[in-house]
Amino acid sequence: MTKPARFAFVLLLATSLAACARAVPGTVQPGAPGFVSGLWHGFIFPVAWVLSLFLPGVAVYAVPNAGGWYDFGYFLGIVFLGVGARGGTRVVYRTRVVRR
Repeated sequence: MTKPARFAFVLLLATSLAACARAVPGTVQPGAPGFVSGLWHGFIFPVAWVLSLFLPGVAVYAVPNAGGWYDFGYFLGIVFLGVGARGGTRVVYRTRVVRR
């Protein structure tokens, strides 16, 4: 079996096993953090991460939460509002030089 085929097989197996996982009913409680809280937690992630290194009561992710909507808000908070928004680079290509 070639290396790419072995990698594809392991990836397929891992994905299949992950698809079998399910949440335990009753773990999401009323009032658990949802989309808006996830958005906020994603936005303040860099500060929360640094504080979590020194303060045991600070965490970067709320558990328990409302599930998929919290995760989606967390993702949006990190990528679009938080760290990911400032991580871009600008590339300028110079195709010609005009000399006068």
